[in-house]
This record gives sequence, structure tokens and C-alpha cells, in this order.
Amino acid sequence: MRAQKGLTLSGFVVWAIVVVVVLLLGFKLFPAYYENYSIQRTLNVIASDESLRSLTKRDVESSFVRRATIENITAISLDELVITREGGGWRLETQYSVKVPLFGNLSACMDFVAHSGKN
Repeated sequence: MRAQKGLTLSGFVVWAIVVVVVLLLGFKLFPAYYENYSIQRTLNVIASDESLRSLTKRDVESSFVRRATIENITAISLDELVITREGGGWRLETQYSVKVPLFGNLSACMDFVAHSGKN
């Protein structure tokens, strides 16, 4: 006679709880990481825009505000964006923190650095 193999009910419940907790954490943290991706992409697009290379810093700021509105970027404001002239174009960078409440009085605090360029 062969021994039975498989998953017990208590083992299934434990694994189901672990999977649900991991998924809930992922669902809570994903929006912050996606917004960081959107900010990084927006800064790269603005820095590589040929039409903005010869314009003023005010025009670059205006372009960021328009694109941030379209992309629904709320984690940073224009005050937190550092815009400098680099070579023939612009370099944009920012540092910001996002606090995501998880459950109860437990929160996740994430620090992000986004800048234009490949570095």
C-alpha cells in the first residue's frame, strides 16, 4: 500500500493566508511604484524633448505641470523638482517619500529618487 500524498486542510489554510497577505501588500504598494515609474518617464520625456532645449526654465516647468496633470502625478509638486541646464538640454531630478498605510497603525515609508538621464 502506498502512503497518501497531498495537502492537508490546515496546510492549505496557512498557505492561503500567506498568499493573501502578500497579495494585499502588493496591491497597497504597487500604486506608489507605478507613480514613481510615471514620474521617471515624464522627466525623461521632458529632458529629451528637442523643442524645449532652447526655451527657458519657466517653459520646462510649464511642460512638467501639464504632463503631471495628464499622468495624474500627485507625489511631487513643482517645488520639489530641481531643474538645471546641462549641456545643450535640461536635467530634471527629484527626491520624495511616500507613506502608504498598510493596516492598523502600520505604514510603509518609501523613498524615491527620480531623474532624467540614464544614470
